[in-house]
Amino acid sequence: MNIGEVSLQNGRLMGRIATRTIDLPRIGLRPVESQNPRAPRFEVVALNVARRWVQIGALWEAEMKKTGEVFLAGNIDDPSLPEPLPVALFGNERDGYAIAWRRDTLRSDAGGSGFGSSNYDMQGQGDRGGYDRGDTGGFGDSTVGDDGTMTREMAPADDDIAF
Repeated sequence: MNIGEVSLQNGRLMGRIATRTIDLPRIGLRPVESQNPRAPRFEVVALNVARRWVQIGALWEAEMKKTGEVFLAGNIDDPSLPEPLPVALFGNERDGYAIAWRRDTLRSDAGGSGFGSSNYDMQGQGDRGGYDRGDTGGFGDSTVGDDGTMTREMAPADDDIAF
């Protein structure tokens, strides 16, 4: 089911996601620059109520095993959501992406990915039946120690997406 779209606007990938209970009228895809082959391709960011850009997800390149079609797959998540929203982005003819949602076909407690992990392979990950998010959910180590203090410096908040 299509729940949104992202298109190139002033050199940035911007768009929206809307369902019956979720309305994200302004989201952006921020490219991730990393030497790590397991790093996501994009961070998904959205404006919060204070009009600050916050990360709400990440997208990895994936490939359909049967057709070889390359697409982006990941989750949208936020403490305000009852559970992560699995999404896939498929390129369209307008230099953008159609955003699709699909109900998890495998039980989540059995490691379901939301896109039938047996149907795609994350780029560079071999035939692993999906991607391995490890213990960090794919977003790296925490910036907060066990005692609640900051362990490393955070970048200052900005009203604009740094592309």
